[in-house]
Amino acid sequence: MATAKINGLDLYYERAGAGPPLLFISGTGSDLRVQPNVFASPLARAFDLVAYDQRGLGRTSKPDGPYTMAQYADDAAALMAEQGWDGALVVGVSFGGMVAQELALRHPGRVKRLVLACTSPGGAGGASYPFHEIDHLKGEARARFMMSISDTRRDAAWQAANPGDYERFVQLAAADPYAGEPGRAEGAWRQLEARSHHDTWDRLGDIACPTLIAAGRYDGIALPAAQGRMAARIPGAELAWFEGGHPFMIQDRAAYPAIITFLAR
Repeated sequence: MATAKINGLDLYYERAGAGPPLLFISGTGSDLRVQPNVFASPLARAFDLVAYDQRGLGRTSKPDGPYTMAQYADDAAALMAEQGWDGALVVGVSFGGMVAQELALRHPGRVKRLVLACTSPGGAGGASYPFHEIDHLKGEARARFMMSISDTRRDAAWQAANPGDYERFVQLAAADPYAGEPGRAEGAWRQLEARSHHDTWDRLGDIACPTLIAAGRYDGIALPAAQGRMAARIPGAELAWFEGGHPFMIQDRAAYPAIITFLAR
């Protein structure tokens, strides 16, 4: 557990494991205090893994004013430099995949191999679900609304047939022990604002590193159609489908091994 002073931030990060360097860029609202996190995943056993709280979130600074996707990408690049890494493998999940796209475009020499998981390019390629439009929904109300969007199999019929699992998933999704912290709501909103402007579509052809697009077949947030468009747009990109929705990485046991195999080539 450590803090790096970069780009005017006190950026909180953690580092563990051994092997090739890997930067993990997390999704919307992510906070390393929420367990289990990526350090409980197989990635921590295969790589020298660094993950961090992005600006406005968790134990990282929450500067006043709007945030941009370019700033998020530059934060990631600066953290890599602070670790002494000229380059690294990069895994970006959901919002983190949007940041990872910007990172690969703005700092191409730093990204050795790239995994874009359950994410979208924006623009004409298709945007992920507009979370900024439902920011008024909190707690259980938001969890219930998002249930059939995060995994399209969990529709009303599934919810009625599986009331126990449904309620358990709602409670897990609704829990936020840090909701009342000063600046938390403001930082989270600024992330959503930046996310709403994400658009790398016209620049994806400039991503030069080997890229894997990993996607859930039942994802209603990062839509399947957008995954195919990204794969066709990024030179040489591979597309891998998994049995799950937006959280396919914890739903399909084949996901992590496939990602690790790609990164280890």
